[in-house]
Amino acid sequence: MPKATPAPDPRLMLITPRLRDESQLAPLAALLAEGGVASVLLDLAPGDERAQQRLAQTYAQAVHAAGAAALAPAALDTRLVGRAGLDGVHVAGLSGLDAALAAMRPDRVVGVGGLVSRDDAMTAGEKEPDYLLFGEPAADGFVRPLDWRIERVGWWAEIFNLPCAAYVAARDEIGPLAAALPDFLCFGSWLFAAAEGPAILAQARDLLAAADGPA
Repeated sequence: MPKATPAPDPRLMLITPRLRDESQLAPLAALLAEGGVASVLLDLAPGDERAQQRLAQTYAQAVHAAGAAALAPAALDTRLVGRAGLDGVHVAGLSGLDAALAAMRPDRVVGVGGLVSRDDAMTAGEKEPDYLLFGEPAADGFVRPLDWRIERVGWWAEIFNLPCAAYVAARDEIGPLAAALPDFLCFGSWLFAAAEGPAILAQARDLLAAADGPA
C-alpha cells in the first residue's frame, strides 16, 4: 500500500466577523474543512460575560475539531481565555503586549498586530511573541495598501526568524503576498461572506507552497 502524502503544515489564519451569536458557525466550518488553517481569531462582541464565554466555547470547539488554535482579542478579559478553553490572544499594538505575555506564557499563544512602523515591529519582536501580523484592518476598517503590506512582510521575512503573517484583503492579493514569503496568510471577515471562500483558502495554500519552492 502506498504511503499517504503528509499534510502540509497549516499556514492560514482567519479573523472572524464580529461574533454576537452562532450565525457564523456554518461559514467557519466550511472554511476549516478546506484544511491548512493554523489559527482563528474569534472577534467576540462585548456583552454579558457568561454569554460571551458560552459563545467563545462554542466557536472554540469548532476550531479545535479542525486542529486549529482558537484565539481571542487581548482587549477582552484574559480570564475568558482559560474559562472558554481558548489557546491564546492577539494583541492590537504594543501597549498591551507585555501584559498579554505575562498573563499567557508559557502555556498559551500570544500574537501581535497593529504595528505601523518598522521600529514598532522590531520592538515587538524583541519581546518574542509567537507571531507578528502585518496589515490587518484597523478599528475603523482601514487596511494599508497592498504595496505597504508586501514591503513590510518581505523586509521582516528576509531578516528575522520570528514568524510573520500577511493580511489578505482580496483574492487577487494572495499571489503577491505569498511571493513576499510570509509564514502565514491571514484572511478577515470578508472571506466568511464569499461563496468561494474554501476555494480561496485552497488557492492560498497552494501559492504559499509554490512560493517556498521545492523542499
